[in-house]
Amino acid sequence: MAETISMPKLGFDMAEGLLVRWVRQVGETINKGDVLAEIETDKATVEVESSASGVVLQLIVDQGTMVPVNAPIAIVGAAGEKVDSASPSKVEGQKSVDESPLPATPIVDSAPQAVASADGVAVKASPLAKKIAHDQKVDLSNVKGTGPGGRIVRKDIEAALSSGQLTVDSGQSKAGIIPSLPTTHYTPTTEDKAIQTTKLRQAIGRRLVESKTTIPHFYVTHEFKMDALMDMRKQVNAYLPDNEKVSVNDFVLKGVALSLRQFPNLNATLKGTEIVQFGHVNVGVAVTVPGGLMTVVVKDTDQKTLRQISGEVKVMAARAREGKVKPEDVDGSTFSTSNLGMYDVEEFIAIINPPEAGILAISSAREIPVVENGQVKAGWRMKATISVDHRVSDGAEAAQFMQALAGFLENPVRMLV
Repeated sequence: MAETISMPKLGFDMAEGLLVRWVRQVGETINKGDVLAEIETDKATVEVESSASGVVLQLIVDQGTMVPVNAPIAIVGAAGEKVDSASPSKVEGQKSVDESPLPATPIVDSAPQAVASADGVAVKASPLAKKIAHDQKVDLSNVKGTGPGGRIVRKDIEAALSSGQLTVDSGQSKAGIIPSLPTTHYTPTTEDKAIQTTKLRQAIGRRLVESKTTIPHFYVTHEFKMDALMDMRKQVNAYLPDNEKVSVNDFVLKGVALSLRQFPNLNATLKGTEIVQFGHVNVGVAVTVPGGLMTVVVKDTDQKTLRQISGEVKVMAARAREGKVKPEDVDGSTFSTSNLGMYDVEEFIAIINPPEAGILAISSAREIPVVENGQVKAGWRMKATISVDHRVSDGAEAAQFMQALAGFLENPVRMLV
């Protein structure tokens, strides 16, 4: 029986996505889990996998079409199976990106996401193509796009690089890539520069404005003794290969998940007059990507080992930075974390990721002078701050949660048994 493939919903605030490219065509055989198409959202370029095996019977929408979430995009079934015909791009609510008026004056962005040619005309390229161009120091104005409307996609960059005919930007960047600063002399400019914000930055702005204006935040900070954890991490990593070593953040994620089991009211969301406590503990991890942040989700974090958590975060973070996240990577978080520990940050607060009830801001684990039993000595300490929706919980519960978390972080063997 034929099965309809729909536009996936990546996050609660996603309303539509741009179908960038069909990877499979009508008549081709496809297996469940194979990539069917590439879509672009406010956050990333995502590979859509087929949920069925069979033959691609129909592609309902054209490349370059903006499609509402959950709208049908393709039909997969048995060879020769009859399906109701539907004209591409005619599903209600869809619109071609070509219908949107272009800005009268192109704006050159100094970040990798904004691309302009030598004459100032904007060059259309997918986020993944822009990232590859940025990494390879490639001038996109010399690349011919084969995507919808001449859009440059990944395969165009790869083909041009393999041919050896692509001009590499040597510093006078025409592609919007930030050139290296001269080593001997630099003359600062006094001209103002208008920088077009990326779709990702716009999406972050909308969500955080909504969060700060509709959710009454309150904050509780706790300082954790990290000596035992730092010692255990060193012992654990001594038995692991370099690509599997666990981080402090992996311990924190596990501790957060176990603590949320004790305080289900913080692993929750507010719906009308009801607080819905989630049955699963899915901890979101904020990941830095070109142009902003993305939250990847470790499902059932409380039930996984440190190595499993570490491995999943590494894989999903790499996909996020490459612009190749899967729908399940970013969907379903019940509580979020944000870690700036790698930047030598003493303390900060984070904004709640709606519709969740809380988020934990994790600072650096630092070796500092501490007083114990009247004696000054060196000790490892780390501060973390929880932000909580005051409509769901109060300060006492948040403080008790932080004490429970301290019980795991300061006695890390509890997370291994």
